[in-house]
Amino acid sequence: MDELRRALQEAGIETEEDTLQKLNAYQRLLLEWNGKMDLTSVSQADTAARHFLDSLLPLAVPGLFPENGKIIDVGSGAGFPGLPIAIARGDLAVTLLEAQGKRCQFLEAVCREVGLKNVSVLNERAEVAGRSESHREAYDRAVARAVAPLNLLCEYLLPFVKVGGAALCWKGPGAAQEMEDGEAAATFLGGQIGESLDMGVQDRRHILIPIQKIEKTLPQYPRKNGIPAKRPLKSGKK
Repeated sequence: MDELRRALQEAGIETEEDTLQKLNAYQRLLLEWNGKMDLTSVSQADTAARHFLDSLLPLAVPGLFPENGKIIDVGSGAGFPGLPIAIARGDLAVTLLEAQGKRCQFLEAVCREVGLKNVSVLNERAEVAGRSESHREAYDRAVARAVAPLNLLCEYLLPFVKVGGAALCWKGPGAAQEMEDGEAAATFLGGQIGESLDMGVQDRRHILIPIQKIEKTLPQYPRKNGIPAKRPLKSGKK
């Protein structure tokens, strides 16, 4: 965790000792559970620390996460990026949305072990939760890391975001190839893609793509289970 602390400090993110202890407990559980079930590709502590860093670096951007905001992490998996953000920012109310029940059990175990009071775990598909009155356009930020191509992320994320909020997409260096279809999908669903933010992590180039929510998403989106992935929105057609 010393390396993670130094990397965060270099990025301008000060972390309290309590935060690092909670991240360490999360890391320990992640490695334990990963030996029993397919949670993530993380297999050792230094790899886990890189995932923590990747999740937390956006906190250095002023105003990216509003104080006391509501956040939903769509397709949370092993908890990235939502859990590290919730640990570092106790003022945020974070919902971890995950379709696989076993992964939800892991996320709940971490919350109990670490004592997180600002996190809730929702075992549901994005297509279903995005149509629910209690979740639709109810969040300041919807986030996703390594979940899907950008145009598909737009349909998964934007229905959760209130007008004036934003979706935040963690992407790798190949994101430029997804931009044309992503921009078309974002516009159709009430969003507007902003300038990408460079979030380089060690020797890897990662970027964060913000999508501002400028008007309500059409009520028929997201489409029913599985349809967005089978027929993703593309430039020139819906």
